[in-house]
Amino acid sequence: MSKVSILGLKLPTDPRWVNLAAISLQDILTDHAYCEQKAASSAISLIQKNPERERLVQELAPIVTEEWGHFRQVLAEMKKRGLPLGKQRKDDYVNALMDHRVKGGHADDAFLDALLIFALIEARSCERFRLLSEGLEDEYLREFYRRFMISEAGHYRLFIDLANEYFPEEKVRKRWEEWLKMEAEILKNIEVRGDRMH
Repeated sequence: MSKVSILGLKLPTDPRWVNLAAISLQDILTDHAYCEQKAASSAISLIQKNPERERLVQELAPIVTEEWGHFRQVLAEMKKRGLPLGKQRKDDYVNALMDHRVKGGHADDAFLDALLIFALIEARSCERFRLLSEGLEDEYLREFYRRFMISEAGHYRLFIDLANEYFPEEKVRKRWEEWLKMEAEILKNIEVRGDRMH
């Protein structure tokens, strides 16, 4: 079974991506740093919007710390290499996912979509980190990204588990399948670029 199917993703990343990323290492590190920062702030936002959901609060509180720690790790790696952070860029992939969220309707449906979008982003990040851990020539960075890959896989599972905590498993499974198909279509329509994590 491929790593992509283990994660549930329907479409593997274009194999050219890791080679482009290796050429654009400063850009990929910058984008990675901001992805970790956004993951931390997104977890904070979910807690703020759902303080009554005790398991979510308890599970996501340490994720905030972990994601912010990842941001600092990427910053430290950039500093070590004499690279500036650079400016945050628009994330076409995440923005396209957000465009497919449930609009209107019941607040619970929006909450489910939020959890599944986070699961998708973590799954795709995990897949990309695996590619970097296997495809970069820099041995230190291969190990650097292998550790991130393991972490993201755990986060992906956590968001799926939280969805199953608050919704019937059949409802989660059906919506997750819809999201996997939408994500594959989004990826097909995004230019393959080495200066973006997604």
